[in-house]
Amino acid sequence: MTLLLIFLFFLLASLALDYGIERMYAYKPSRHRNTPAKFGIPFEEIHVPAVKGGQLYGWWIPTSPVAPTLILVHGWGRNVERMMAYIRELHPLGYNLLVFDARNHGSSTPVKHPTVGTFTEDVLAAVEYVSASDKVSSPRIGLVGLSIGGGASLAAAGQNERIQAVVTVGALSNPIKVMRAQLEERHIPQFVGTFLFGYMRLRFGFDFDKIAPVNHIPNAKADILLIHGENDETISLEQAKDLLAANPGNAQLWIVPEKGHSNCHFHPQFWKKVGAFLDKKLPI
Repeated sequence: MTLLLIFLFFLLASLALDYGIERMYAYKPSRHRNTPAKFGIPFEEIHVPAVKGGQLYGWWIPTSPVAPTLILVHGWGRNVERMMAYIRELHPLGYNLLVFDARNHGSSTPVKHPTVGTFTEDVLAAVEYVSASDKVSSPRIGLVGLSIGGGASLAAAGQNERIQAVVTVGALSNPIKVMRAQLEERHIPQFVGTFLFGYMRLRFGFDFDKIAPVNHIPNAKADILLIHGENDETISLEQAKDLLAANPGNAQLWIVPEKGHSNCHFHPQFWKKVGAFLDKKLPI
């Protein structure tokens, strides 16, 4: 009887954890309402082949076949429209732009457990699309990523040398650090997190070390501009410093005064700094 009760306890605990984890990943993706056409910018709707038969919905925004291409990567729970300010600022500089919805976001195909790892796979798929496309003749590719999209851009740069420049805003270094901070904010003991992360690894095969951007950025050959808000309460400034320390030869960090996680681009020097970096590292 005692063994049966123990078994039932662990079975119920496992079911409760599974339910909680599935709830964490369950949300209805929101689709874009506006397109670049609203701002007079020509674009083409595209579908990028993704891993495991998936597809990424995206926009191809051309300037010239011989120009470099920037791939723009949104953050968690967002879609292509989140990158509209970046489209409006970067397209006039002369870059071709590819903007896409990550899987389980916007109009792209679903994935059961989206992580920085699945975002990285999607960035690499977009790089492959550009490299194989007859839309461009230039092999030069750069990435601009926000939040988890920034972390994925760094991880992708560590795995593909065709990526020559990366700009991130509020990028995470390690998903474990983000989740631990969220637990701390809710006054949940750290041992609960340790148990939860171990359970997710065993139950769902999550290898957080394998997908952590901080473990890929040392392999990146690209020039990297890390941008992070001084007052970012979503992803701590400490994570940006971890990323810088992991590749000090290629990366530089700009700490944006008095800005948080999602408003760095409103700083008066933001677009000037981004433009100057791209002009130097990925010139037209």
